[in-house]
Amino acid sequence: MSDCVFCRIVDKDLPSYNIYEDKNFLAILDQSQFTKGHTIVIPKKHHINIWEVVNIKEYSTVIQKIGKHFLNLGFEYVDTLTLGRMVPHCHVHLIPHNGGYNDWTDAISKIGDMQHDKDRRLTNEEGEKLANKFRLQDKIHK
Repeated sequence: MSDCVFCRIVDKDLPSYNIYEDKNFLAILDQSQFTKGHTIVIPKKHHINIWEVVNIKEYSTVIQKIGKHFLNLGFEYVDTLTLGRMVPHCHVHLIPHNGGYNDWTDAISKIGDMQHDKDRRLTNEEGEKLANKFRLQDKIHK
């Protein structure tokens, strides 16, 4: 879909900071980092919501793999959100943190504000640094 931001990212019409990719799914750093490492996992094929994803088991396996990857990096928690009203393309948020993180606690009540807060946007330098930190080396397609 030409007007879908995630389809445009999949088609490489828009830049992203990828930490995982296979033939069906892509994991990118969210531009609005709720916590450092906040990632969105999307199917490459356009689906408006998670319930349309035919290969949901494969999708779940990818989400679990990335969540475990964050735990192996030393995060105590990986919160998971499935939201879709703002971007009508199935996506799951993975939010790694170590608990007691006041910004994240406050964010739960301010998700919409954070998504629109341009001061939270990744700069190119920060995006590259974070993508390098969180990237699964064996699953990046250039």
